[in-house]
Amino acid sequence: MIRFKQVSKTYGENLALRQVNFEIKQGEFVYLIGPSGAGKSTIIKLLTREELATSGQVIIGNTDLSKLKDQHVYKLRRQLGIVNQQDVFLENRTVKENYQAVLGATGVAETEWLAKIKRTLDLVGLAAYLDAYPRQLSVGQKKRVAIGRAMLNRPKILLADEPTANLDPKTAIDIMRLFFRINRQQTTVLMATHDSTIVNTFMRRVLELEEGKLIRDQAAGNYNVFGNPNDIYIL
Repeated sequence: MIRFKQVSKTYGENLALRQVNFEIKQGEFVYLIGPSGAGKSTIIKLLTREELATSGQVIIGNTDLSKLKDQHVYKLRRQLGIVNQQDVFLENRTVKENYQAVLGATGVAETEWLAKIKRTLDLVGLAAYLDAYPRQLSVGQKKRVAIGRAMLNRPKILLADEPTANLDPKTAIDIMRLFFRINRQQTTVLMATHDSTIVNTFMRRVLELEEGKLIRDQAAGNYNVFGNPNDIYIL
């Protein structure tokens, strides 16, 4: 599904990634961790084809992204759902209208819009909020709407960048349970995070970066190699 083969990325004289190798199979849930500047955002930008690797191969499915023609990048991005740390909406539009804007931009037939929107709001537990405006939603509800927006076209891969940042513990736990519900539908999830408590509570595969190097690839890993037993949520 996702393969990095000897991937390096430089920005001027700064080496952001150093010969990174990993493979993520369809249906996996993987945390991407490491301090600020470790290379997490660079990996996400390479996957969305915002950036190209300086050397090595970034492969999604059977497609080497370095060989993907610019006019076909939109096809790649339709296979991806992206959840950013900051949730940006059209504030003067309802949830339905925000979703319609995405569906229209991705070429979905207008006759399919309402069914897709209702199905997605059911998935994220907000079926009653079809006509709500962003200002009427709580922080947690906005995050659910953002996740739903990423899932509108049933992408094969969901990329989440710090999705639990600035959330209270209960809301963060609820959001993680939503991600796991999506993952159970065989959507591959790659989540970049600094949230050690989330990683330690919901242990999944961990890819750890440090100064652009992949220093750990661990199944059911803690945030640190030697996890703090007190740094968990009591569920």
